[in-house]
Amino acid sequence: MSAGSAAVAPPSAGRGLFITLEGGDGSGKSTQARLLEEWLVEHGRSVLRTREPGGTEVGVEIREIVLHHRGDIAPRAEALLYAADRAHHIATKVRPALERGDVVIQDRYLDSSVAYQGAGRVLGGTEVRDLSLWAAQGLLPDLTILLDLDETVARGRLDAAQKRFDRLEAEAGEFHARVRHAFLELAAAEPERFLVVDATGSVDEIAASVRERVEALLG
Repeated sequence: MSAGSAAVAPPSAGRGLFITLEGGDGSGKSTQARLLEEWLVEHGRSVLRTREPGGTEVGVEIREIVLHHRGDIAPRAEALLYAADRAHHIATKVRPALERGDVVIQDRYLDSSVAYQGAGRVLGGTEVRDLSLWAAQGLLPDLTILLDLDETVARGRLDAAQKRFDRLEAEAGEFHARVRHAFLELAAAEPERFLVVDATGSVDEIAASVRERVEALLG
């Protein structure tokens, strides 16, 4: 179910645990975020579950622009909008929760920007990562769960859901292939931070793999 067997590093002393979920559209991030939250709450942990973009009131407005604006948005402008959402979200919601000792479960973070804007929009991963780190004042997750799914399978799931495609979901297969490749490259470069899970597994199998890694972090 999972790839890699890197040593698990504990979170920084004196603060909570920051967990992000990444992967292509249709990979099941929202479902796994919800199941992980439920499991942690059952075990007595205080949890903040959030997302990017759209984790704050300001973020909801930015989300509507970047995902549902009817016209074109220049790729660099798109990257900056995501960075603006991230800066506000981390400063006003995520850092305070971590300082309280909460477990933060977040659907998408800077790795999505590197994959979607850096690789998908061909802006360059290094530049986009640097922008994101500046926006977030250097905050990296303790654990990033990558739900890996072939882009054609993902598109089939989205089609079956009969939902309104946003601007990124509506991109061609080549775009999503670049995004998936970028995610896997990021995971290979930081195996101590990433858990790569085959998203074709059952919901319960994936959840078990995630819980195993999180339990190790919690000690």
